[in-house]
Amino acid sequence: MKKKLFNKEVKIGLMVFVAIFLLYFGLNFLKGIDIFTTTRSYYATYENLDGLVASSPVFIKGFKVGQVDEIQYDFSKEKPFLVKISIEKKINLPKNTKIQLFDNGLMGGKAIQLIFEPYASTQNFCKNGDTLKSEVKPGLMADLSANLLPKIESISTQTDSLLRSIRSITEGDKLNNSLASIEKTTADLAETSAQMKTLIKFQLPPIMNNLSGASSDFKTVTSNLKEINFASTMNNVDQTVSNLNLLTNKINNGEGSLGMLLTDQQLYLNLANTSSSANQLLIDLKNNPKRYVHFSLFGSKTK
Repeated sequence: MKKKLFNKEVKIGLMVFVAIFLLYFGLNFLKGIDIFTTTRSYYATYENLDGLVASSPVFIKGFKVGQVDEIQYDFSKEKPFLVKISIEKKINLPKNTKIQLFDNGLMGGKAIQLIFEPYASTQNFCKNGDTLKSEVKPGLMADLSANLLPKIESISTQTDSLLRSIRSITEGDKLNNSLASIEKTTADLAETSAQMKTLIKFQLPPIMNNLSGASSDFKTVTSNLKEINFASTMNNVDQTVSNLNLLTNKINNGEGSLGMLLTDQQLYLNLANTSSSANQLLIDLKNNPKRYVHFSLFGSKTK
């Protein structure tokens, strides 16, 4: 009787081995570890991890290149947490690389990102197991606390001052006086509006009729002005002005009675002497009327 190569015990052993392998592979797969990819390990120390845990992702410019393998702690040191990360072996990190702890999303999850300058032609790279510089990037809540809270406090102070001012205005007499003034002004406007309506309804139509009549009269005057012969009138005016100029020239030249009267000095002197003599005669007649007038009921006596 032939002995079977795969007896019951061998099959059970193979199944157990496969189950252990699948369990190991599955656990690493769930952790994000690719057991078929070779990696390099690097270390960084932190004072506070803010929730970073093993299996947290490691990024380079947003691209996942590895994960956090292990976190060790020694609280006797200033930076008690030692973080071990592993990244793909094909990625070389320059000497100036920093391991930065940052917020991965809005929910507060932590992750690691590697920050370094672009590669140079001759670059020194980190070796497997090196401890790199570490830094912590402030999260969203820290930025809000640092930048937004002071502004909120300032706005709160200003709002409080504004509320105090509004309260002092509403509780004082000025607002009541202002409201009373506004009410009175509104009443005056209503009264004025009623008067305007009355004016428009009763007084404005006669005024418009008068304006219409005045416009008609103006049109009539305009038509009469059109009929006037302005050319003939201007000719008459020019002729009158010429006659006046001629008369003035004659008077200035001593022609005519008026010209002789204005230009003959001897005639002026004679008239002046005659006026003086007449004045003396009137004075003497007033003082000695009997010398010039004789009146008697029985006849005159000759002297």
